[in-house]
Amino acid sequence: QLQLVESGGDLVQPGGSLRLSCVASGFSVDDYSIAWFRQAPGKGREGVSCSSHFGDITNYEDSVRGRFTISRNNAANTVFLQMDSLKPEDTAIYYCAAKTSPFCGGFQPLEFTYWGQGTQVTVSS
Repeated sequence: QLQLVESGGDLVQPGGSLRLSCVASGFSVDDYSIAWFRQAPGKGREGVSCSSHFGDITNYEDSVRGRFTISRNNAANTVFLQMDSLKPEDTAIYYCAAKTSPFCGGFQPLEFTYWGQGTQVTVSS
């Protein structure tokens, strides 16, 4: 059974940092392109960052570029999202997702087949 499990969400003050983890089971992350999405209350799901099948291409949504970093540990079958300089507008449920395409492209949610259950990130003082 293919499964993705996110963890690492928390309440953090503005300017703080968090590291989200996405652990895969039932498949190898190095065979998939993996992305992080987020969904804030009352808003649609938006792509945040994506790491391609080859692990050498990353795409970032404009508002997080320079603050968020995606990385992989293929041996641990895990993908991370390091989030620095967090802002209140980063508050959302964060999801990881996988697709078999070797390219991230525009990393729209409909392109991704497998999804985790999400982890809550709240940025507030």
